[in-house]
Order: sequence, then C-alpha cells, then structure tokens
Amino acid sequence: MLDSIKNLMIAYPAISIILFSFLVTLAMTLVTKYLTNQSRMKELKEIQKACQIKLKDNKGNPEKMAEINKEMMTCSMELMKHSFKPMLITFLPLILFFWWIRGIYSTTSLTENFLIFPIWLWYYLVTGIVSSIVLRKILKVY
Repeated sequence: MLDSIKNLMIAYPAISIILFSFLVTLAMTLVTKYLTNQSRMKELKEIQKACQIKLKDNKGNPEKMAEINKEMMTCSMELMKHSFKPMLITFLPLILFFWWIRGIYSTTSLTENFLIFPIWLWYYLVTGIVSSIVLRKILKVY
C-alpha cells in the first residue's frame, strides 16, 4: 500500500503535495485545538486587541504606554506558553514526514529550486498557510 501511495505521489507531485500539506495542517490544527485551553487563548487575544487600542489612545503618555506594553508582553508570554505544548508533540512527526517526502519529491519535476528552496516546498508552504487560515476560522482555533 505504501508503494502505491508513493507511486501516486511521484505521478502527481503537485496534487499530492497540496493534499499532504492540507492533511498535515488539519492534523496540527486539531492537535492545537484539543491540547490548548481555547477559552483562555481567546481571552488573551482579546486582551491584546484591547491593549493595542489603548496604545493608540495613549500615544502622548510614555508611562501609560509602558504599562500597556508590559501587559501585552505578559499576554504574549502566556500565549506562547500555551502554544508550546502542541509544538512539542508535532515537531518530531513533522521532521520525519519532511525527511520522507523530501526523498520522494527528489525524483519528480518539483525538485528544481525556486529562489533557495525546491518548488515542492513552496507548494507545501503556500498550501499550509492558506489551509491554516481557513481551518483555524472554521474550527475556531485561537
């Protein structure tokens, strides 16, 4: 079965990399959704938005701006702490996945370099970014 998947990937490299990118992004989004406290993440993002508005309103007051920046930094640190757990869980599987697909796509027409990276990696990145934006909106992941 793995050989038939590999043959399909080689026969249709662009379609397969787009499909794999979407599936990996979906898996990572679901891991993030279920391993983080979504209500707290939403709350922290709302606090950050409110702080940005306060910063605009207090442009002439350096003391108040420093206080608001400190609050924003605290929120950012907590957001980063929450997002670290899913990253730890998905990091090793992603490294193994990229090692596997790099070997497969090295025999296809997508191995040519565009700028610094091979074309297949650009397909993966663009699809991943678009998929992430759409999936996070649909699944309400913060």
